[in-house]
Amino acid sequence: MKSFALLVVLLAVASAEWIDIDWSKVRPIEEFDHYWARLPAELQIYRNVRPSARVTNGQPAAPGQFPYQIALISEFIISSGLCGGSVLTNNYILTAAHCVVGTAGILATGGTAIMGAQNRNVNEPEQQRIRFSGPGVIPHPQYTSATIRNDIAVVRLDSPITFTARIQPVRLPARSDTRQFGGFLGTVSGFGRTSDASTATSDVVMFTTNPVMTNADCIASWNTALIQPQNVCLSGADGRSACNGDSGGPLAVQDGGSLQIGVVSFGSAGGCSIGMPSVYARVSFFLDFIESNSDFTASA
Repeated sequence: MKSFALLVVLLAVASAEWIDIDWSKVRPIEEFDHYWARLPAELQIYRNVRPSARVTNGQPAAPGQFPYQIALISEFIISSGLCGGSVLTNNYILTAAHCVVGTAGILATGGTAIMGAQNRNVNEPEQQRIRFSGPGVIPHPQYTSATIRNDIAVVRLDSPITFTARIQPVRLPARSDTRQFGGFLGTVSGFGRTSDASTATSDVVMFTTNPVMTNADCIASWNTALIQPQNVCLSGADGRSACNGDSGGPLAVQDGGSLQIGVVSFGSAGGCSIGMPSVYARVSFFLDFIESNSDFTASA
């Protein structure tokens, strides 16, 4: 029994070991070629455009304001990509498929999930950094980069998260919840860029809030068949938007507490602050996939 107890302690210490990350080798996932392959031809012209500097009008989060927020570093053969994500259970996280599926459909070989971070560059006592391996990467089986369909994934961590005041699982819509959330105030958070002109991502958690759009209004803004029932959109009014590095992160509304209704999927390649709606995978559309590929159980 003593030997078993010692083993448990050693495993706990190992899971809490600090993981150093060379941020100079981590790029926003949107800079990878497979991201641009997803965009329709009419937006490819923006690939090499650098719009004038305009911040996305976010603000720094208070410590612990988004206890479900994750900074996700996915490792590919040549480089590592920065995305967002959310805490699903103590063993699984939720993110976008394009955050873990690279060129030619090659999955990330592994990576690191950072939970509880206010500043991802600082060795904060509240942070937990946990590795994940290639076999734990589970994108939606019908994810299609060319049409940006089914852009959602779950990732199984190599060791469990310890929940604290700063780290808590996100709440997802119940199966019986058929609302589209148009008109709700939506909040998107992450460590992505704060300016179209800057190549730097944010060290601290940033967030911004705008109205959630109906899909009909979003289609009118995009003027494209990209927007489907599996999507939900956030208004880009006043330049407030998710930006590069925020992919895979949560879009939440306040409904008896934070409720995640979307996963950051894509935005206009013309810039984050040009006023176009940002587009998300609609969580309620994918509850079956999430539940079937993790230990999460959706509410009735």
